[in-house]
Amino acid sequence: MTDASTALWQPDLRLAETIISGDSEITTALCDDIGHRCVRLLALQAPVATDLRLVVAALHAVSDVMRMGKLATHIAKIARLKHPVVPLPDDLEPVFARMALLATTLAHEAARAIENRDPRSAEQLVSVEEEVATLHHQIFQRLFAKDWSHGVEPAVDAALIGRYYTRFADHAVAIARQASFIVTGSPPQR
Repeated sequence: MTDASTALWQPDLRLAETIISGDSEITTALCDDIGHRCVRLLALQAPVATDLRLVVAALHAVSDVMRMGKLATHIAKIARLKHPVVPLPDDLEPVFARMALLATTLAHEAARAIENRDPRSAEQLVSVEEEVATLHHQIFQRLFAKDWSHGVEPAVDAALIGRYYTRFADHAVAIARQASFIVTGSPPQR
């Protein structure tokens, strides 16, 4: 997501192309491999309790990671399509810059939550996710303001990109919730 955001704001066509071409190769192959390993563990090892929760959490997290990769790719595709123009109006740049930073932070914190098996991390990340949702709402307020003078195409781009950041944040929190499931056994709330 960091690279996709950079490709969008720089604008950097080469970086956008790298993200787009690398998405299907890297993310899909890695996630498929993890998925196959999980199924193999379930079939051959008969895991119990904590081990079973770990495998189930990994299967869910893989799905979220794949979707996060797709969302970053969508942003890179918009950057490529609009190159050399930045598709968002300057007055929205601070909002989108904050959304990009928060989305990336959530992804890093979700990874840390899984690594540390921290059951409280998801609760802590929800407030950051809520900030992303608030920023997304601010974008729509700006898009529907009477003084919006940028036209339909930038409005559509802003709405889509805002949604991509919001969904990316949602998936990061869903991954962090898997850490709680691993430790407590309580099913994650989505």
